[in-house]
Amino acid sequence: MRRCPITYESLQAGESTYSLRGLRRLSRALSDLEDLPYDAEEQLREAAQRATKMSIQGVQPKLSAKLLVKEGRFAIVDRGGEYILKPPNPRFPCLPENEDLTMRLAAQVGIEVPVHGLVRSRDGSWTYFIRRFDRLSRGRKLAVEDFAQLAGRTRQTKYDASMEQVAALVERFATFPVVEKLELLRRTLFCFLTGGEDMHLKNFSLITRGPRVQFSPAYDLVNSTIVLQRARDELALPLHGRQRNLRRQDLLEYFGSERLGLSPGAIDEMLEKVAAAQPEWDCLITASFLPEVLKDSYRELLRERRERLAGLR
Repeated sequence: MRRCPITYESLQAGESTYSLRGLRRLSRALSDLEDLPYDAEEQLREAAQRATKMSIQGVQPKLSAKLLVKEGRFAIVDRGGEYILKPPNPRFPCLPENEDLTMRLAAQVGIEVPVHGLVRSRDGSWTYFIRRFDRLSRGRKLAVEDFAQLAGRTRQTKYDASMEQVAALVERFATFPVVEKLELLRRTLFCFLTGGEDMHLKNFSLITRGPRVQFSPAYDLVNSTIVLQRARDELALPLHGRQRNLRRQDLLEYFGSERLGLSPGAIDEMLEKVAAAQPEWDCLITASFLPEVLKDSYRELLRERRERLAGLR
């Protein structure tokens, strides 16, 4: 069955690669979207050549792009981009398809995510795209600081922290700490369930929207466990002094109740939402653009992690 790589819905008669509803998520005036005029290898070369000119950085190669609605295509730019493109990486299989799926799973449990999807490249491979959440119309920007900045860390020291220190930064900088601590638990639990073992300080950010400082929309959510296959840790930053073999006692009883001070009712309500999302998660995995072997690996990891949370089905 042919599916839209922006919505995962079945394509209708007259729709080629993208559904009309998917295109409208990018712009109400968009009627078609051209393939990127680069193959995967060319995109990686472009990313390497432009890395020092761009405001977005990180380990995974990225390109900055604008959406030219009238021309129906993405244009790669050095500055002022409204979207980030992440091409395939030969070192890790199907990263674009993996990240796109994982972000969709996050949205199902109430985690805010930007508009995102997959765009086809010249060689038929998929490139992941995501709309920048720190950009407004007419070049205006929202203030965003990642937790490495807030903690006085650098890219080189982004792993030199703990989840307890992340919680302390939330308490210090968020306008409504209790609300954001619940969100921190939600994201920590989500990353544990979905194999997101590379959530270091730079993958958490606070955004200022009007008078409120809160968690930014999520980004860089990837099931890195099934990509690395031999991943040793389950969280990038230690929690309760551990990074592997985490259990319900660590994630919920210690971190949620004891460290974050969340009420049993608030934690139970969050867990119920995660549990209720599991059937939809399975449907999304089935509809995703991952190959079948990675879909099976994703499902198996979820099953094993849910069992460790004892009662989450």
